[in-house]
Amino acid sequence: MLTAKIFLAMNTLLLFISGEPQNEPPKDTLLSINPGVIIWTVLIFTILLLILKKWAWTPLLESLNNRELLIRESVEKAEELKREAERLLNENRKILEKADDESRRIINEGKEYAETVRSELMGKAQEDAHRMVNQAKSEIERKKVAALNELKDEVANLAVSAAEKIIDENLDEKKQKKIVEKFIEKIPKN
Repeated sequence: MLTAKIFLAMNTLLLFISGEPQNEPPKDTLLSINPGVIIWTVLIFTILLLILKKWAWTPLLESLNNRELLIRESVEKAEELKREAERLLNENRKILEKADDESRRIINEGKEYAETVRSELMGKAQEDAHRMVNQAKSEIERKKVAALNELKDEVANLAVSAAEKIIDENLDEKKQKKIVEKFIEKIPKN
């Protein structure tokens, strides 16, 4: 707005200095050289440049420089953030690899421990089974021996009773027991 007022004032001043009446048509053509117009054009252009430099270009250049600095800082910050993100990503990958290795190690330890426990339990179960079988065998053998002894006694008693009836008191008791013992020895052990 200020520049428009200055431009209007300069235009009015030019018309006044040129001394040409405003009602008469100009005698010059577009290509004719007029030294007064050239001087005033150069003077007005120089004044306009000085005014623009003071109030327009300097603030405009300052804002452009500030904008350039802001963009440069933003780009540098973005690059720094990118490098930091890549570093964090690499750290996270390493942590994940360590966690994966640790989980594999724990799983393997768990499998080994389970195999050890299974082996121990199987060994104990086999020991218990063998012990039970041996106990059963010894119990069977003991009962077999007891049954054979009982059978021998019963056979001896039956033999004595039979011999008593047959001989009808011809032999005494000692002779009868000897005969029975000989008879028992002849009986097979099974």
